[in-house]
Amino acid sequence: MNLAAVILALHINPSAPQTSIRIQRVENGLLPAMVAQNDLGKGKSITERMSRYTVPGISIAVINDGKIEWARGYGVIEKGTDQRVTPNTLFQAGSVSKSVAAMGALALVEQHKLDLDEDINKKLTSYKVPDSTHTEVEKVTLARILSHTAGLTVHGFLGYAVDAPMPTLIQVLKGEKPANSPEIKNDMVPGATWRYSGGGYTVMQQLVIDVTKQSYPDFMKQTVLDKLGMTNSTFAQPLDKTWADKTATGHYQDASKVKGRWHVYPEMAAAGLWCTPTDLAKFAIDIQDTYNGRSQKVLSQAMAKQMLTDKMNGDGLGVFVKGTGPSLRFIHSGRDDGFDSMLMAYAESGKGAIIMANANMDNDLMNEILRSIAKEYNWSEYPIAQKITVDIAPAVLKSLVGKYELTKEFVIAVKQKGSQLFVEGTNQPELELVAEAENSFIVVGAGATISFERNEKGEVTNLVLKQNGQTRKAKRIGNGGF
Repeated sequence: MNLAAVILALHINPSAPQTSIRIQRVENGLLPAMVAQNDLGKGKSITERMSRYTVPGISIAVINDGKIEWARGYGVIEKGTDQRVTPNTLFQAGSVSKSVAAMGALALVEQHKLDLDEDINKKLTSYKVPDSTHTEVEKVTLARILSHTAGLTVHGFLGYAVDAPMPTLIQVLKGEKPANSPEIKNDMVPGATWRYSGGGYTVMQQLVIDVTKQSYPDFMKQTVLDKLGMTNSTFAQPLDKTWADKTATGHYQDASKVKGRWHVYPEMAAAGLWCTPTDLAKFAIDIQDTYNGRSQKVLSQAMAKQMLTDKMNGDGLGVFVKGTGPSLRFIHSGRDDGFDSMLMAYAESGKGAIIMANANMDNDLMNEILRSIAKEYNWSEYPIAQKITVDIAPAVLKSLVGKYELTKEFVIAVKQKGSQLFVEGTNQPELELVAEAENSFIVVGAGATISFERNEKGEVTNLVLKQNGQTRKAKRIGNGGF
């Protein structure tokens, strides 16, 4: 092992007593965003919450003082097996791929092979973005693609079963069979509006191929992955056996496995990166170092600062940005079928974390882990919301138990276990209810509240669900749960 490898091993080896203690506190300090006042000090363990959210495997890397302080895997690579997740297990990064892909494109700008503000059709040779009335004056540019302001369509991609016919990238761009996504086109004035577009990153992928005359995986390996030491990362789609043997299996929210273990994504720049949290931590650390003038492995300091500058709607070039000064942080989450991921790092302080899972779970568990890390490492931007709760009489709790019909296809069941209420929707996981008033409850982990309506006899008739600014009413249809 060379010296660099020894140093890296020391960075991620939690052998120091203090680091081991910190890991234990993180592992046992998980809390949802909203908790009862008297439960603030009662953190749950990662394994408890993995079971709660039916997540087979999780992998975590924590950055502190500009280094990977520790990395660990939890659970198994596939439900029903005993093969453990390790820090070297590969996960699909989903849309976090975009952040790494953006660095590759920006490297071409540094080499004067691309221009951030030039009409990309000037460099595209094998394909052109179709002109529209919206592009007569303003043009689709690389900067606008990277910041989701190019006015391009197609939010994201479904991927393809491993045994399904695979479209070429040109077929994906044009929406031609066997592509399962529509044509990527411009339908808004470039630069006028923010709208998330995986389609734009797919156009960028073709732009890079046309300019470099390389395959996209080879270009990214040579330009970014190798330079950052991301040896457990690849944009190759599909994987050969050597890479496939290192991977986790994807699982849907209902805990079923993705057929063939995972999907294939020819839309590599948008969703095709296979990697580990440790490798994404190397990527994040390089951005931190470059931003602060300590590295020029891929980008210059000036370009890193552009990357982390808000262009519109909190979006930089390939990453979302929040805060300013010491609080400035860059963020991206990702989802492919069966996999979720999250990257969050501070630009100046050398702190951050990457979490990857082999399950789709709406990021609830990841947010709980992130809050636990934030508490341990003093990230003041991630406080735990406190809610003062009230005691509800047993008879009142019992009267709320029942089934409530939101639609013919979706029924909400309210259940009681001891002095605690739980709510469960059709084919959804069970969630805790925390009382903030006798008739108002917080749905823990869902960003929602539930209240109840009664008739003149005091009988509960309706459940009222408030979530994301919407209010919906569900009629009581029975006294039992599912």
